[in-house]
This record gives sequence, C-alpha cells and structure tokens, in this order.
Amino acid sequence: MGQKVNPIGFRLAVNKDWRSKWFAAGKDYAEKLHEDLKIRGYMRSRLQFAALARVVIERAWNSVRVTLHTSRPGLIIGRKGSEIERMTKELSDICKGAQVKIDIVEIRKPELDAQLICEQVAVQLERRISFRRAMKRAVQTAMDFGAEGIRIRCAGRLGGADIARSEWYREGKVPLQTLRVPLDYGFAEARTVYGVIGIKCWVNKKEDDGTSPRPERPGGGDRRDRRDNRGPGGPRPPRGNQ
Repeated sequence: MGQKVNPIGFRLAVNKDWRSKWFAAGKDYAEKLHEDLKIRGYMRSRLQFAALARVVIERAWNSVRVTLHTSRPGLIIGRKGSEIERMTKELSDICKGAQVKIDIVEIRKPELDAQLICEQVAVQLERRISFRRAMKRAVQTAMDFGAEGIRIRCAGRLGGADIARSEWYREGKVPLQTLRVPLDYGFAEARTVYGVIGIKCWVNKKEDDGTSPRPERPGGGDRRDRRDNRGPGGPRPPRGNQ
C-alpha cells in the first residue's frame, strides 16, 4: 500500500510556509489551537462563495492578524469596508477580546491555485455537471495558463453510481517526491444529493526556473560520460563468437 503524505506539510521549511505562525506552551497552546480552528471554520462558512484559497493566522501577545488569500477581494471587503468591520468584530469575540486585524491578498491567477480549482469543480458537481467534463475543463484551463503539470482526482459515488469509485486525470509533470518543485495541493468536498464526493488537486506551478544547483553524483561527472570514456581505447568492442 502506498502511503500518501500531504504535499504542503511535506514541503514545509523547503518552499512552503506554515499557515499558523505563533508560539504557545501548556494549556495556552490548546486554547489558541481551538481558536484557530474556529476562525478557519467561521471564514469558510461566511466566505463560502468568495473564492477563499487559504487563511494565514499570526499572533503576537494580545493581537491576531488574519490574512485572507482570495481571488475576489471585492466580495470580502464589501461596500465601504462594511464587511471587514463586521468580521473584525466577530473574530475579536472568538479570540476573547484580542485585537484583530484582517489583511487581504489577491490571487492573480486563480486558475493555477489548487484549492480554488477543487472548489470550482465541487460547485460544478453540485450543479449536476458531468464530473469528467468538469475535471477535463479544469486540467485544460490550468495548462493553458502556464502550469507545468496538473493532476486532479475525484472519489465517491461518481455520476450517482451505487458503488463508489475514484477517477483521475493528469497532464504534464507532477513529481510528488521532488521537494524542489513548487507543488500546490488542494482538497474540497462536493455535497451532492447522492453523497459526498471528494476532490483532490495537485498543481506544478513552474516557478522554479532551474537556476538552483543540482546535486552532483558521487565521483563527479555524468553517468553517460563515464560509460563512454572507459579507457584509452574508447568504447568497449562488441563481443565476437569464440
């Protein structure tokens, strides 16, 4: 059985960053952890249709900074910032009176964000669009916007079938074990009338331009060069019948 690891956690401290940035000890850690879970659940429910990709929470003493990465900042801000003020007050109540500041970061290319791709496919499945059409459209759109590779997987009662199964599509290069590759990962659930369908997506964003030094083989040189230059006589002659 293949053991799957979350690509984001696998790449922490390499080319990914933590989504909760604070330190606590003892009982204070458990309280802040549950506050983080409440904040993320509140944001997911309130900004369900605002294309929210991820929530980053930072803490410093009695202040909390919540950074929202979204492709539709106008829906979050609201008219004259009314929605931001309302969310700030409600988040302050969740954090037990701590000072809360909300920052918004716009995602320029939502077609290349794995989380937004999953949520877009989930919305289409809930509208009873064919899962194959939704997956192929997401793959083709990501490749058109310059992705190096993409893989998307749906699992559940696909098409209303009695027996659950999983199907996936892949195009381009998606190396899961290469930490150098800036791989993005997303997960979403589509709640259809015949059950829950899970969607996973891996996107290779092609941000590494190849300038990073590659590890050399022990002994130096390329394997092909060592094979072609075995000695002063050049390549080994073919064997004849003795």
